[in-house]
Amino acid sequence: MKKSVASPTGRLLAGLAVTLAAVGVFSFYALRQIRGLEDLQTRTLDRNRKDSLQLLRIQNDLNELGHAMRDMLDGDEPYPLQAWKPQFDRMRIDLDDALRLEAQLAPVQRNPGRQQYLAGSLAQFWTSAGRMFEVAAQGGDRAARELIRTSLQAQEAALTSAVARLLVENNEVEQEAAVRIQGIYLGVERNVYIFLAAMLVAIFFTTLYLIYSNRRLFQHLAALSEHRSDLARKLITIQEETLHSLSRELHDEFGQVLTAIGAMLRRAEKRLPADSEFCVSLREVREVAQATLEKTRNLSQLMHPSILDEGGLEKAIDWYLPVFEKQTGITVRYEKQGDGPAITDRVAIHVYRVLQEALNNLARHSGSPLAVVRLAFPPGRLNLEVEDRGAGMPDQRNGATRRGIGMTAMRERAELLQGSFEVLRPDEGGTLVRLDVPLTDAYEQ
Repeated sequence: MKKSVASPTGRLLAGLAVTLAAVGVFSFYALRQIRGLEDLQTRTLDRNRKDSLQLLRIQNDLNELGHAMRDMLDGDEPYPLQAWKPQFDRMRIDLDDALRLEAQLAPVQRNPGRQQYLAGSLAQFWTSAGRMFEVAAQGGDRAARELIRTSLQAQEAALTSAVARLLVENNEVEQEAAVRIQGIYLGVERNVYIFLAAMLVAIFFTTLYLIYSNRRLFQHLAALSEHRSDLARKLITIQEETLHSLSRELHDEFGQVLTAIGAMLRRAEKRLPADSEFCVSLREVREVAQATLEKTRNLSQLMHPSILDEGGLEKAIDWYLPVFEKQTGITVRYEKQGDGPAITDRVAIHVYRVLQEALNNLARHSGSPLAVVRLAFPPGRLNLEVEDRGAGMPDQRNGATRRGIGMTAMRERAELLQGSFEVLRPDEGGTLVRLDVPLTDAYEQ
């Protein structure tokens, strides 16, 4: 027994689940990297830049103090040193505010000792500045200037140097953060390429598997179709052989018996007086036997017309169409084009059965009072058409897809002859049944 082809649905669903899981994991990884990048930019770069702005503010204030102390040492101004105190007080307020904000924005990785050193040095500077202004207030401008020269300028220079070092550290931290960000970008980009490559590989192998599965499935279907065709060929052959045998039996056996009975009844009838009651009864029996004989012959012809074997397809059609008209009351217009070549019995019986089934369907379903039968012989082929202007076949009127046994049989016969069969609905309405079969030597066997 041939092994059935397994459905690829389970494996495809498993592959889909793995693919979706991979997409989910990669999406989670990418989102985590992006969030880390956002945190790094917010926590390090943005904070570092804001801290650098405060350090630049402090540096600017220290530079202004340095310029002020140089002006105080030059003595070019007409007013005493005590007059500089309001400017120093204003700068002290701004420096204290800048130092407070800078302490809040200082990078996490900065050594706390540097922050304490900066705050302590600035406090020492203001202490020295206060002592200088006290000396100047007591009239000691020369001593006050000496304090500026020996103490305040050195402290201001040290503060400026400390702030510059902090700015350099912030710049180094920013460069390190930029390198880390670039690394994250490169890592994400690399992983995206890896993920895309993996997805392309998965798609490639999935496509190969689909092609392989579909090929196996189509091969299986082709084998089933071949088996079905073989079975249909055998069934139709057996059917034709059975009908042919029954037709011959009816014609030869039953026909001869009924003919003999009729002859015997005729001889018995002649030996009796014509007006006797028994003679009348024999005459009635003989008429019944004769009617039965006619029905038996008609049934034999319908099963397998002997004229098909003796006169060929065209003679059989010429005989069958008047019989159909008589049985159904439907007028048949027969149109023939060209002279048909010698057609083998194999082709003739199938074409005849298609014509017979098409006209029977027409009589059952169309309701048309007229049928048109066309038989044409283009080079190397045979075309048969049966057309009506009735209501059409049931599957055409109702849109159903289910086909009857007769329709299936007609298609099977067309396939056995390597031909084509189609049922059309003309624009004028009704139904058109069309059969086209080759008449080459390859199929005439």
